[in-house]
Formats: sequence, C-alpha cells, structure tokens
Amino acid sequence: MGWAPASAAAGAVRSEVGVSAFPFELGQVRLTAGRWLDNQNRTQNYLRFVDVNRLLYVFRANHRLSTNGAATNGGWDAPTFPFRSHVQGHFLTAWAQLWAVAGDTVSRDKATTMVAELAKCQANNGAAGFGAGYLSGFPESDFDNLEAGRLTNGNVPYYCIHKTLAGLLDVWRYIGSTQARDVLLNLAGWVDRRTGRLSSGQMQSVLNTEFGGMNAVLTDLYQATGDTRWLAVAQRFDHAAVFDPLAAGRDQLNGLHANTQIPKWIGAAREYKATGTTRYRDIATNAWNITVGAHTYAIGGNSQAEHFRAPNAIAGYLNQDTCESCNTYNMLKLTRELFTLYPDRADLADYYERALLNQMIGQQNPADSHGHVTYFSSLNPGGRRGLGPAWGGGTWSTDYNSFWCCQGSGLETQTKLADSIYFFTDTTLIVNLFVPSVLNWTQRGITVTQATSFPAGDTTTLTVTGAASGTWAMRIRIPGWTSGATVSVNGVAQNVTTTPGGYATLTRSWTAGDVVTVRLPMKVALKPANDNTNVAAVTYGPVVLAGNYGTSSLSALPALNPSSVTRTSSSALAFSATANGANVNLVPFYDAQGFNYTVYWNTGGSGGTTYRLVNAGSGLVLGVENMSTADGGRALQWSDSGTADHNWEMITDGTAVRFRNANSGKVLGVQDMSTADGARVLQWSDNGTADHRWTVVDQGDGTAKIRNVNSGKLLTIENNSSTAGAFALQGPDNGATTNRWRLVRNT
Repeated sequence: MGWAPASAAAGAVRSEVGVSAFPFELGQVRLTAGRWLDNQNRTQNYLRFVDVNRLLYVFRANHRLSTNGAATNGGWDAPTFPFRSHVQGHFLTAWAQLWAVAGDTVSRDKATTMVAELAKCQANNGAAGFGAGYLSGFPESDFDNLEAGRLTNGNVPYYCIHKTLAGLLDVWRYIGSTQARDVLLNLAGWVDRRTGRLSSGQMQSVLNTEFGGMNAVLTDLYQATGDTRWLAVAQRFDHAAVFDPLAAGRDQLNGLHANTQIPKWIGAAREYKATGTTRYRDIATNAWNITVGAHTYAIGGNSQAEHFRAPNAIAGYLNQDTCESCNTYNMLKLTRELFTLYPDRADLADYYERALLNQMIGQQNPADSHGHVTYFSSLNPGGRRGLGPAWGGGTWSTDYNSFWCCQGSGLETQTKLADSIYFFTDTTLIVNLFVPSVLNWTQRGITVTQATSFPAGDTTTLTVTGAASGTWAMRIRIPGWTSGATVSVNGVAQNVTTTPGGYATLTRSWTAGDVVTVRLPMKVALKPANDNTNVAAVTYGPVVLAGNYGTSSLSALPALNPSSVTRTSSSALAFSATANGANVNLVPFYDAQGFNYTVYWNTGGSGGTTYRLVNAGSGLVLGVENMSTADGGRALQWSDSGTADHNWEMITDGTAVRFRNANSGKVLGVQDMSTADGARVLQWSDNGTADHRWTVVDQGDGTAKIRNVNSGKLLTIENNSSTAGAFALQGPDNGATTNRWRLVRNT
C-alpha cells in the first residue's frame, strides 16, 4: 500500500450533525522545518526504535501464548502492574498517525505486526478461559470484580480497553487494515455482551471507576460502520453523575479526578455529532467553558495532584504536581471537537494555541533523541520540568521503564501536531495556528505553504499555489492577545477587519503565487491568577515566559517588577527582568528544560486591569455598599469618588466574564441565583455558580448590555433611579438607558 492521506484509508460512512467547519485529514498537512517538526521527529525516532515483542509481552502472557523470549517492561506495563496493557493502544495510534503524516513505513509495519499478534491473542480466548473477543493484558475476572463492586487491585479495566479500541480504530482508519477492523469489532462485541447484561443502576456503578473515552470510541465505531449497535453500547457509558450537572451548567468538578472526566466530555461531543441530541452538545460546551474559565493555569493545563480543585483555585495550588499532560491532551481534543461546531469562536483556537504551545510542545525533552516527556508541568516556585510522580522512577519517561498514561498520550500528541492548523468549509479556508507547514487542499486543488518564525517573530506568510483560480475566502484568526494586526496580499495592505479575538476574512479571486502576509504584534502582559490578582504569569503574545533560576531553589514566588520585563533579542524570545531586586532572565516556558524556573510571580496586584461600570442612564458608577467585603454586600450606584470598591476586574470565563471587586475580591452575583426581574445583585465568594457569569454585549454606541448567564436578565438600577445609593438589580431587556453601561478602563 502506498502512502495516501487518511481519507484514502477507512473513512466514516455517516456524516456528522451540527458541524460547520471540517478538519483536514492528517495526510493533507505536513510540518516543515521548525520546533514542531523537531518534536515530531524525536517521537518518530522512538516509535521506530521500540520493540513490538516487548509491548506484546503482557497480552501474550495473559492469553496463554508464548512470549517469544521477549523481555518484560517496567513501570505501568510491568507484568504485575494493575492496568498493564493500557499503553499499547497509544502506540498503535501514534504509529498510524506517523504513517498518515510522514509516510513512515516502519511505523506502519510495526502497527500491522502488533495487530496481527493481537488477533492471535484474541483467537486463543477459549484456551485462556476468556469470553469471545476479549483482549487485554490482565484477566477477565477483573471485570467480574468491577461489576460486583469488589475490585481492589487498583485496576481501571475499561480505561485500558478504551485505549486498545482507539488504537485499533486508528490503524483501520489511517492504514486501512481490515485485520485491525476485525479485531476491533470482536472486542467491541465483547464490550456489548459484557455491559448489555447489566441493569442501568449496575452500569452507573461500574462508571464510577475510570473508563477513559469508551463513549467516544464506540460512537466513532458507529460513525465508521453505520451499525446502531455501537451507538447503543456507547450510550451505556454516559455517566449521569458527571453529565447531569454539566448539562445544567453547574460546576461540580471540585475533588474529581480530572482526567477521568475529560474523555467523557469528548464522548459527549462525539455523541452529539452522531445523534443531534443537544444535551450532549451542552455538556461538552459547558464542560469546556467551566474548565477553561475556572480551572486552567496560564499555560493551558489544569488539575493539581490529578484532581480538579475549587473553581478559580489557581494561586493556592501552585505545586509540583500541576497540569497533568493527559488532561491537556484531552482538552485539546475537546477543543477541536467544539471548534467544528463553533468556527466563529476564536477563543477556542486561542486556548488551543496556548495549551499546545506552552505545555505540550514543552512537555518533550528536546535533549532526548527519543523525545521523552513529562507527566506533570510543575508550577511551584523553583519547579523543574520533567518531575514525574513517585511511581515514575525518574523525571522524564523512559524507553521501557515508565509507560505512564502521559507517555502514551504524549506519543499521540507529538505525532498529530499538524491536525488543527487549518480547517475548511466548501468555499473557505480557516487558518487557526501559525506553524511552518504545507497544506494540500485536495478538495480544491490548492496548496498553501505557511512560512513563519512565530512566535519568535510576529509575521507569517501564506503562499497559495496550484489550481488557485476562482473566488474563495481565507479566514485568518486574529488572536485575543494581539492588537493592530495587519493583513496584506502581494505587499498590498488589505482593508479587512482585524478585531482581536475574531477572524480577518479575505475573499478574492485568487491567482497561483498569491502571498498573504499576516502581522500579529505582540507585547508583554500579565495574566493574573483567578483567585489572586497579586499573583500573575508573564506572557508575550501567546507565549508564557518562565524565569530561569538555574540550580537555585525558591521557597516562595519572586517579587517581580512588571515594568522591568524587557526583550533582549530581536531574533529569539529572550527577556530580562528585575525580581527580588536582582536580574533574572526569562524564556518561553516551552524552552524551560534543564533548570529551575518560576512561571508565576508576586506582582503586587499591578497586573490587574480594572474598570469602572458607569450607568448610561444616571452617569453614576457601580460600587459596593459601605465598601463591604462580606458575602451578600449589596451593589449600588455612587458618585465616582475614586474609592477602591468602584473598580472591577473582568475575569474571562469561557464566553462570559466575572466582575470581581478590586476592594473585596468578591464577584457580582444574584441573590439566591434568582431568575426573576428585580432580584438584587450582590457580591459573593467566587464559587463558580452560573449567576456569577455575565456576558458583555457591545451596543455600538459606547455602551454595553451586561446580561446574567443564569437568568438572561440585564444588570440595571432599581426604578431606573439616577440617585446615588440605588440598588443594582436584574431586569428585562426593555430598552431602558439604565440597562446600559459604559466600561471605562482605569489607567
């Protein structure tokens, strides 16, 4: 079989519901020279090196076949580790992806060899005492114990099954292996029989143990085959305890094991696209908004010690075990799913860029030819990249003695770095990421070559070649972090809107050789922690900067002088600053390997931009009664006397914002989460409830409507009063001038 784009192998037979923009197949986008390709190449070295027989050991031993004299693995694939055989599915996916993106025949052959051997394991189930179709590195009795509620060995058996199913699906999808399809269908049939005999209550009990993305992969199997059997099995893995609060927009993540949840949300997105059931879409969308708005660190990762903490608890959890890599891998998958539904939401692509660039490009050790990765991205002062958990046996993953979940997902991440640079509709090309790459838009006979030194440079060029004649549109993301962006074609500036956080659209009759030049100016900015504006990360455009402290240890966040941050090179992202009264060098966090660093700093609150909310009807400003700092303190309007409680920070929370009072640190909410007209607006501790979120809708005349996300009502003033001391309420959208506000930035 010759190398062909993924679409030439095994495509889906069912179209997806609700999709407005489509990703290109892996084989249609090729990385060119740069950091991204370097990462891919290091992972490729490892994938070509690893011994398939060692990876097969636990499968062969469990299914009573000869291990062919292979050595055993250590770490999470050791013969006695509870969920051994989870990582092999990741290898199958990574090999298949490398075949798709690079035409790597060694990877293709390793994948098909492993599939052939797994088929032999599956065929020996009768002799091994397992049910037809079963395939794993541990005995089927673990599922007996799981269903009976007596599983005590630490295994997460469906989590492992998910990885195997997903890997087999990708080998079928990208390589076209019908044997992978057959093994996949046999294993899925076993899952159907195993779960089909359980009551709904029993199944929900089973779902309390981590099960990966079983709903996602089985829905994908339905999409690939058209067989409704697989959709029914997928929906058995809908976890009500997690889905129900998210469907209602409630943040109940505190204390949950983070990576157990995110694959379920990806599954919800896939189930929406398969069924059109809007509840699934709402679950996935709300989960993303809540996680990115209230649980995400500056680098795009989430979780501490693998668990979600209270909403907005960021500065209080700057520990060694923050930002598990698997979580961000899965958040990127969820973001990609949502972008196809909401292609006008540039904030989705902004997040994708931030998380991929800062955490996932940087999770790999550039000094290791096998591209080994880190489990956590530590954010404690004096942290050091590559600090694995206690069971990891070291700092970076290894060839054969770690096999953590994050090593497996890292293999996938670093072999699909090109998968979300571009999207398309019938007549529109969407450019989301600024990465050296070549797009082969076979559907239109067009090639687009992107050349850039981004983010070291602020310019990218897109050269259109091939059969490029005809009128079509190129939509280019204008990130929320830039201002003054410009777009030119063949050196001629274009009169297009370049609003930050949106898209610039070029619609023209294209000619082969046309060159689009995009400039995205960058500047140093602070990104305060949600829960403490005195603690902030330093950013330059999308890049989070880290202070290089060499071998020095830090016992607390250094006190940074924000105005001292200065770029020291025109070609590289090198900066200097003053912290704790001494000079410190700053580099991109993705380059923070081999030394102790800090990502967050004590900035003394100087990074929090504040606003006065000026009522358009009265001209008075919103403040808090008696400068109260207590929960339930009432919001009223006052003459602008310059007191601290007249200043409000707007904290981005998904597609909405929270208004945090600069004096009290409390956020605006509605009494008892009321949805009624006239309910009072008060200040509360920021606990993530829906009534703490507001959308700001520009009216085009210098004013904005501020609408409560929970109630849909507008922030207004009691009785349309123009008197100081009148209460803030929520009211109907009736056109009153007191329903409108001017957001005046404090300088």
